[in-house]
Amino acid sequence: MTTALDRPPEEAAEDTSFARGLRVFLTIADRGEIRADELSTLLETPLSTIYRYLRTLTEFGFVERQEGRYRLGARLHVIGAGPIVTAEELIRAAEPVLADLAETTQETTFICRRIGLGAMSLAGHPSPQSLRVVVETGQTSPLHVGAVALVLLAYAPSEVQDAALAEVAEASTIRGSLPAITSEGFAQDDGLTFPGATTLAVPVQRDDGIVAALGVAAPSERASRRWQTRARVALRRAATTVETTLESG
Repeated sequence: MTTALDRPPEEAAEDTSFARGLRVFLTIADRGEIRADELSTLLETPLSTIYRYLRTLTEFGFVERQEGRYRLGARLHVIGAGPIVTAEELIRAAEPVLADLAETTQETTFICRRIGLGAMSLAGHPSPQSLRVVVETGQTSPLHVGAVALVLLAYAPSEVQDAALAEVAEASTIRGSLPAITSEGFAQDDGLTFPGATTLAVPVQRDDGIVAALGVAAPSERASRRWQTRARVALRRAATTVETTLESG
């Protein structure tokens, strides 16, 4: 993920081709199987454009076509497995919580989920302050980089952890840090998720496993120890609210 502490909101919201392609992939992951014309309708995108994204995703082995329907490719069948909660359900449950959390912490809040071996931002709420971290919907990062990604990795199945760390030089160090994250239910980094910012993250879980991670990010100059303590409490309370909403939904 990248950050801009003073980027104009209109620039941060720019709908890039990369983000549109990720939404195609995310929709396939959510639906399990889907036709190209259904994707076109759901995403309000021309069918020719949908086919272009599908061709690229197929070439890389991320999706495959069978009997006219698209699904996750064999390359992702194992690392894509997990609790079935759609992006729409997560966003609907999280949006009011993110707004309240941003008001409580006075900093930018967001929710991410694991897609394959990456952490993808689904939704966020900006800090009310003029100097703030900007999180773009669709931003992704490797599962071994930053607090939010590491929360998703720590609670992931062992095969996901093995795949995510297979080619990472500091794999043994990262793997050694994961038990502390699961025991404490919390992760933090300074400048890894967002350069110049401190990021805190907690898991959003169901009985069948982790479904997302909630994060809050502040410019490091504002992330005092006192703020960090308050933010951790607020994050855990927010995660519980999202979990309760998902269960009742």
